[in-house]
Amino acid sequence: MNPLQELKRFGQSPWLDDLRRGMFTGGWFRRLMEEDGICGLTSNPAILAKAILETDDYREALRTLRTRYREPEARYEALVLEDIRLAADALEPVYRESHRLDGYVSLEISPDLAYDAETSVREAERLWRAVDRPNLMIKIPATTPGLDAIRELTRRGINVNATLLFSPLRYAQVAEAWRAGMAERVAAREPVEGMASVASFFVSRIDTLADRLLAEQGTDDALALQGEVAVAAARMAYRTFKQLRDTTAWQLLVDSGVRVQRLLWASTSTKNPAYPDVKYVDALVGPHTVTTLPLPTLDAYRDHGRPGLRLEEGLDGAKEIFDAVAAVGLDFEAMAEQLEREGVVKFQEAYHRLLEVLGTDG
Repeated sequence: MNPLQELKRFGQSPWLDDLRRGMFTGGWFRRLMEEDGICGLTSNPAILAKAILETDDYREALRTLRTRYREPEARYEALVLEDIRLAADALEPVYRESHRLDGYVSLEISPDLAYDAETSVREAERLWRAVDRPNLMIKIPATTPGLDAIRELTRRGINVNATLLFSPLRYAQVAEAWRAGMAERVAAREPVEGMASVASFFVSRIDTLADRLLAEQGTDDALALQGEVAVAAARMAYRTFKQLRDTTAWQLLVDSGVRVQRLLWASTSTKNPAYPDVKYVDALVGPHTVTTLPLPTLDAYRDHGRPGLRLEEGLDGAKEIFDAVAAVGLDFEAMAEQLEREGVVKFQEAYHRLLEVLGTDG
């Protein structure tokens, strides 16, 4: 069996971490759905900037938009909303056949709003109405202010993809924000059956930073931890998910018809060429999760992925690795905060680079 298709047998949904218009015009994405079992899509400002700036998919659309809109933000939004609608419509059969478990496409609000909860809520609600598709998720960076936005948007009935998570502690805070918003919705007798949410935990970026800091320590104990921290962090987050799922508060939501928020593994491409190219996929296969795959990782996993329930098998060892990280003098939460800040900046830079290009009339 195709290893990508086999992931579903272990309770994991494979989503594509890419989005550009040409995917939907020639049947290419339909083949990914049929042959590989791809059942969702994620995007972010960096992905969208790459698609618009580095492909020919948008040449005609840009020519039209430059005569219709003066502001680069309006041009950007017109391009992105059309892409998101195309993706949502392509995924609608999966959304329907999976009983709304999968079939979602994610749209991120402006990264400039990452630390502004009130404006994030207004913008997310506006984009939700503009796209007008039930299988949309609005991506909200899980900064401290973002937690308030996640809770409020959930309360308002909007599907949320909480993104840029790097620590199990922040995941627990995101899960509580989602739970609180959903509990308010249940208490108000608002419908919940059509809602879904994911918490996007970024994996490989953790090892990129941790490996550098461990190399700077230079001790045998520190060097032995290289390549181990990211998977351990993800497993610690999953352990928290399992604990929360069994609490009375979450069970009350389930009894009210709520579908629990799933963990999503993001940043699954291997940054260090010394590591296996499917390292962050194979290690994190487990039930009630989503894995997002950029195209090179997807191709690699189709070729030589080895699906198996390794996520739960490593939960006890993950705590030992975290203890060892602290013992060699690294502050994991400080690392996670650094990665969060850098993640926001990376998306802001891509977004503003794209706006600059869209602002030209050439």
